[in-house]
Amino acid sequence: MPFSRLATATTPTAHIGLGLAAVGRPGYINLGREEDLGENRSADALRTRTHELLDAAYAQGVRYFDVARSYGRSEEFLADWLNARPDIDDVVVGSKWGYTYTAGWSADAEQHEVKDHSLAAYERQRAETDAVLGDRLDLYQIHSVTPDSPALTDKDLHARLAEAAAQGLTIGFSTSGPAQADTIRAALQLTADGGPLFRTVQSTYNVLETSAAAALAEAHDAGLTVIVKEGMANGRLAAPHAPEILRTVAEDTGLGCDAVALAWILRQPWAGVVLSGAATVTQLVSNLHAPAVDLDADQLTRLATLAEDPRAYWERRGQLPWH
Repeated sequence: MPFSRLATATTPTAHIGLGLAAVGRPGYINLGREEDLGENRSADALRTRTHELLDAAYAQGVRYFDVARSYGRSEEFLADWLNARPDIDDVVVGSKWGYTYTAGWSADAEQHEVKDHSLAAYERQRAETDAVLGDRLDLYQIHSVTPDSPALTDKDLHARLAEAAAQGLTIGFSTSGPAQADTIRAALQLTADGGPLFRTVQSTYNVLETSAAAALAEAHDAGLTVIVKEGMANGRLAAPHAPEILRTVAEDTGLGCDAVALAWILRQPWAGVVLSGAATVTQLVSNLHAPAVDLDADQLTRLATLAEDPRAYWERRGQLPWH
């Protein structure tokens, strides 16, 4: 299991990963992209930005990098970076299949991605990922599984995933939507060769959306590595948009709202890797202060009051515009 490389790491940032959703394509739903990216969002500009982020992350001890077929050219940008640094052999690379990028490098496209969890989609996208990342791919995840996804019931797909696992590829899944907990528990029931089919789960979890916590703890207890995404709630927890309680706690600690928000997640005993979705090096450096944040009981209690009803949270997320 590739994440065993992180289990023995001693650097404070080893359990923070870098996700490239925000920089692999010109449009995304994160708040503040106009300020973060500016007007030049050409492929060359975002490739350069991605490589700067990867350089900074690696230098600060980050060792997990997360991409997806639907994150524009994120796989390509990461592969270029890895190919230019053949001496780097201690990182873990995860990608995802199940969504196809359809925006044609436009931030104003009517449709940015199309979901398809069929066996045919897996076969096509696995070949595409292999052509880009080759043997640097450690983890392949089904992208955004929900309780009604055919990926939970397609036995032929399960057989192909088990075959890939037998050949050394770690198989995982990510979740989205207000029923994340139901999805996680359903996926935990799937087996291959007497053990769990999935070895990792990636879910949305932050101070606003906590509904998957118990299920993620169960996944951890079952031996899965838990990866937390959207710890900043697509920018809603960044300083310009953060709730007053989070801003007050951040002022008390002397660090940023982002560091506090990620620190709150890192305190969860089941959280194996917490993703930074930084779009700038400045944001990344601030995110990487999270392990240094020491939250007391009163601060934790105040932050816990920010949790929203999951249906309301996901409804609001669904209304965020692509910038």
